[in-house]
Amino acid sequence: MKIIKNTTDLSRRKFLKFSGAATATSGLLLAGLSTETVAQNVGVPKHWDETCDVVVIGSGFAGLSAAIEARKAGVSVIVLEKMPVPGGNSTINGGGMAVVGSDVQKAHGVKDSVDLMLADMYKAGLGLNYPQQARMVAERSNEAFEWCRDYLGVKFKDTLAHFGGHAVPRTHTTTIQSGSGIVQPMLQKCDQLGVQLQKKVYVKRLIVDGERVVGLEVIPNYRQGKEDASNVKFIKANKGVVMAAGGFAADVLYRTTQDPRLSAELDTTNHKGATAECLKELIRVGGNPVQLSWIQLGPWASPDEKGFGLAPIFAGYAAYPNGIMVDPTTGKRFVNELADRKIRADAIIKTGHPAVGICDEVGMQPAKHVMGKLLEREVVHKFNTLQELAAFYKIPEAELLAQAERYNSFVAQGKDGEFSKPFDMGQKLLGQAPFYGVRFWPKAHHTMGGIEIDTLARVVNIETRKPIPGLYAAGEITGGTHGACRLGTVAIPDCIVFGRIAGQQVVKA
Repeated sequence: MKIIKNTTDLSRRKFLKFSGAATATSGLLLAGLSTETVAQNVGVPKHWDETCDVVVIGSGFAGLSAAIEARKAGVSVIVLEKMPVPGGNSTINGGGMAVVGSDVQKAHGVKDSVDLMLADMYKAGLGLNYPQQARMVAERSNEAFEWCRDYLGVKFKDTLAHFGGHAVPRTHTTTIQSGSGIVQPMLQKCDQLGVQLQKKVYVKRLIVDGERVVGLEVIPNYRQGKEDASNVKFIKANKGVVMAAGGFAADVLYRTTQDPRLSAELDTTNHKGATAECLKELIRVGGNPVQLSWIQLGPWASPDEKGFGLAPIFAGYAAYPNGIMVDPTTGKRFVNELADRKIRADAIIKTGHPAVGICDEVGMQPAKHVMGKLLEREVVHKFNTLQELAAFYKIPEAELLAQAERYNSFVAQGKDGEFSKPFDMGQKLLGQAPFYGVRFWPKAHHTMGGIEIDTLARVVNIETRKPIPGLYAAGEITGGTHGACRLGTVAIPDCIVFGRIAGQQVVKA
């Protein structure tokens, strides 16, 4: 995808209108959806090529959690993955997990509660969060964390991070600061338990017999762009199907039907397989699509690298908590660097050009392990003085120096008098050379909307409001939990909590 790098290019496309105002009305946004198009049987095959108790679609956090729980219950499980490499967006995720009440929080003296995390989720979500689902994520976040650490063997740091939009430090991060630190142990556990993983398998349709989902028609040996291949096979699911295929932020055609501003000029952090075909199939068989137009932009992405990249690590662990972000035309801060993602993304876009994030040698340390690559790729630049940094990014020098001095006075006082940024991570004064700079411009990151599920991860029928028999879903393909904007690092507990529930419930079908 083309990376937008200048104001005029952006302005011509009128993308500057992106502000804090609500986007298009969420809910049933697909033209032509009616009861006549819902839950139509396309035909049950006379012969099934393969039979299994549970079929899970997607091999990210949610899908693998479901597969592990279902297999532990004693049933046969197949995981279908569209791409040649498992893990999807979960693998390139930053590895941060929001957790309430962990032993790590207690060891660091952090006072937290389920209600406090819920308040943060509701604030970011503009109150559109489904209360029961949101509460379950918060209440079971520590259980999910301990399951990852103690059962799967995931290695976490013994420190905490304070991500944007959270009232207190509650983000627990894998030692390698990547979601692969969770996905790999999950894949190893699946292998130990005898879960079958089939890669390069494209789901063409769900097969419904009466009201029940009984299996799938798939394209094996799938290659992207070959969705109409005639070489298909049929897989029967005796117990049910768990849909955990992720979001659609990489599907430009579909995301622009929800928000026309998110065109091809806007890059995405997602892998290229994050497309909408499984969501459409859930809708076709009667699932209720909710809040699809709420598509989150990542405010820590850089226009100087493609995809997710490494800038988000530098941003989330160094520049945002320990430094400042300024508008290069003024040299001044313009938003709380630890506000929620929507607030920061909207603020950056409103300026009409990339912002510049800045931190010093001390503040950089939490992201030290990725700095070599960031500097080599010229995503982050290193300077001996703030004056050099100002000259490079064409920032008014006097204004930047005055801003740094003003920010340091806030750090010294322990209170941000401009934007109320929290200083509860032991932040130091900005002043220890060398200094590091990076450009930030939002990218399409997370689709908050998806298919409606109940608290047992059952897909809800749009017409009857009852669960569709044999059909479960978890993770980003579901909607409602996060409302208008997902709070950073809440994706992992969401996926694991509801993935495990889906796996536990489908075996009872």
